[in-house]
Amino acid sequence: MLRFFSFPGRSAAGYPPVHHNAGAGGTRDTSTAGGPGSRWPRHRRLGVLLVLAAVWLCVSCAAVAEFTPVGMSELFPSERQAKTTLVINKVLERFHYRNFHLDDDFARNTLLNYFEDLDPNRSFFLDRDVERFTRGADRLDDDLSQGRLDVAFDIFRVYRMRVDSRIEYALSLLSQKFDFDRPETYLFDREHADWAKSDAELDAIWRKRVKYDFLTLKLADDPDDQIRDQLRKRYEGISRRIHQFTADDVYEAFVNAYTRTLEPHTSYMSPSTSENFDISMRLKLEGIGAVLSAENEYTVIQRTIAGGPARQSGQIGSGDRIVGVAQGHDGEVEDVIGWRLQDVVDKIRGPKGSVVRLEILPKSAGSGGRTREVELVRNEIKLEDQAAHSYVIDDLKNAPSLRIGVIVVPAFYRDFRAESEGSRNFTSTTRDVRRLIKELQVKGISGLVIDLRGNGGGSLAEATSLTGLFIDQGPVVQVKDALGKVDVETDPDPGVVYSGPLAVLVDRNSASASEIFAGAIQDYGRGLIIGEPTFGKGTVQTLIDLDRYVPGNAEELGRLRLTMAEFFRVSGGSTQLKGVEPDIRFDLGPETDDQGERSLKNALPWDRIRPARYAKYKPVDVDWLRQRSAERTRQDDGFRMLSSRGQLLSEINGEKEVSLQESQRRRESEHRDQVLKQERDRFLLARGIKPVDEDADNVDEDALERQQDAIDRIQSEEAARILADEIVASNASERPRAAMRD
Repeated sequence: MLRFFSFPGRSAAGYPPVHHNAGAGGTRDTSTAGGPGSRWPRHRRLGVLLVLAAVWLCVSCAAVAEFTPVGMSELFPSERQAKTTLVINKVLERFHYRNFHLDDDFARNTLLNYFEDLDPNRSFFLDRDVERFTRGADRLDDDLSQGRLDVAFDIFRVYRMRVDSRIEYALSLLSQKFDFDRPETYLFDREHADWAKSDAELDAIWRKRVKYDFLTLKLADDPDDQIRDQLRKRYEGISRRIHQFTADDVYEAFVNAYTRTLEPHTSYMSPSTSENFDISMRLKLEGIGAVLSAENEYTVIQRTIAGGPARQSGQIGSGDRIVGVAQGHDGEVEDVIGWRLQDVVDKIRGPKGSVVRLEILPKSAGSGGRTREVELVRNEIKLEDQAAHSYVIDDLKNAPSLRIGVIVVPAFYRDFRAESEGSRNFTSTTRDVRRLIKELQVKGISGLVIDLRGNGGGSLAEATSLTGLFIDQGPVVQVKDALGKVDVETDPDPGVVYSGPLAVLVDRNSASASEIFAGAIQDYGRGLIIGEPTFGKGTVQTLIDLDRYVPGNAEELGRLRLTMAEFFRVSGGSTQLKGVEPDIRFDLGPETDDQGERSLKNALPWDRIRPARYAKYKPVDVDWLRQRSAERTRQDDGFRMLSSRGQLLSEINGEKEVSLQESQRRRESEHRDQVLKQERDRFLLARGIKPVDEDADNVDEDALERQQDAIDRIQSEEAARILADEIVASNASERPRAAMRD
């Protein structure tokens, strides 16, 4: 179940009621639908309206409602919105972790964020629009401090007119014939481009934009008439959705630009968005099991949920884009490029047992690559489907006599409802891992790997108690609030369940609660941390009902998701921004700045406080282990495949411009497909597995699952070999603890 839990020690008078999770934008957290597991999109969300729209794709309505266009005369600020702004100002000043000061610079940056949120690809506004409104930014701080919002609505009305003008021009181009032999390029990523100086310059941008859209569909071998019809619907849909923005939608978009200027995890939910969120919290999780975000005009899979249809299909992964949605086995595919996130979510979710078909543009295809269709049967996402599970690796060439157990922990889950109802056997990560450890010990394991790859977080209580299974006693994490007070979360259950050799496997999507656990294990020297640097989500959020600050108010004001504390390791350093650096890193491709918390604008910086008192274990020779692992992975077909894929995806992420010449685009697409397929097939054949063609009409789901399982185990098997090296080199299970330290 999606739910919050109370944060201990924060009920003092005058302090807001606090509920939070150690999640990083995912399974048990109210962060934006991209969270780590996700990052804030490189292209900010169109409108930045639906902060919580896509949490797990729960059921709240079956189809997109029909809207009546909103008249320009309705797009003006209300007294309720003015009152809400004054309350938000006070809450930010009083409770936000970062010192908030509304001045000219803050106001100017808010306006720039607002322009970027409305027009992330700089394809609608003119330079004179931006210059005209930012020229008056020195007055905006005074306006906002008094609840005046006229400029936000003035900008949006201009935006709507610009959209109408551009869409009219785009539609006129569809009757023309395009020359795809002409050697020209299209700058599809205009995030850092200059704003167009004139309508003629915008015309040039949109001519290439329409040609690019046309060529992308042509590469999928769609007939020209069908392409024109599809693009006409797409462009008309963009204009139609902009005309559906209400005054509350405009206000929410502006306030989120305002709060994001302070810090990326602070956001506002209007009363209607809050109501949708409450519905999603109450209902069963029936859908495809994916966390979505909007990046520019695409709906992007941030990550899939363990136990959900999307993950189980083996054909959908993080970074893939949903470009079309169809209902049932033979329903017509609707083009959803340019749709609002909530509208796409409403199309995808539905009752258990029903079929939805998604047209997917894989991340590895780059911009405008080939799509594939994936058919999914919606299902209820149950807590037990995300439960920890285990397996044994016993074919280690470097230590044939050893058996290494692996426990996969997809999330830090806890059934709070069952616990509150007095159940003694409520589901929890710690209980499941404790049971799995005992089962693995019966099987005679010599070491244990805890696999936290892709684990976006969850319950802080579970991260703390899980750490306690591997240390005798002591602190696990420190939490510093906005007032500078530091609380220490300690192991709640003295004693050790498992004292043998230990490794923790992490990746760039291991976040928050995962970082707390991995950081504590590393600080104590209790085990090896292996993999990639983690996400870097080290802040704590609370959900505040703004109505409570206006007693007797007749109108609902909405809610504010507020960053109010920060996590610190027992060694004193924060998990924020830097995350946890592995003792032994896997080279899986170039590390870029558009990953993790460091990719978020205005993210809180890394910080340090005084270390807690804790007892360290005797360290091992990491340099020797690192050298041995590097020698193996250089010769390993699996790591060569992962490295090639990482290199290719890094190149794709770095592209901002694409050819509009059909022959060149086809060559590029075929080359990428060939590189990925050759490396994958070489690895699978070396493992004795026949490769599965994912684009075939009738995909063998069982074979596809076996193929994906083999790929998933590449890193965990190397982690097991590293741990085996440690066991062979020293009796790690008898490492004495050092003296207590300050």
